[in-house]
Amino acid sequence: MTAITATKANQDFFKVMDFVNKSNDEIMITNDDGMNCVLVSEKNWRSLMETAYLNSIPEMAESIISASKTPLEECSVYNQIKY
Repeated sequence: MTAITATKANQDFFKVMDFVNKSNDEIMITNDDGMNCVLVSEKNWRSLMETAYLNSIPEMAESIISASKTPLEECSVYNQIKY
């Protein structure tokens, strides 16, 4: 993760935003008090929030892990499922 000072982030804020959005990398913004923050793109923020939400559902993580171990031959094709 790239780290820059709050002063540098303030001076180059639009460049920092552009970097974060184009690279999908986050930037740690530091200060002398050790009260740092991290700037992430909206896309990555939404992804993090979705992951946190899914992990908050009891047994969801185990279900996803279990499903990922199912061979593709045993999976149903969505458009072939009869409702």
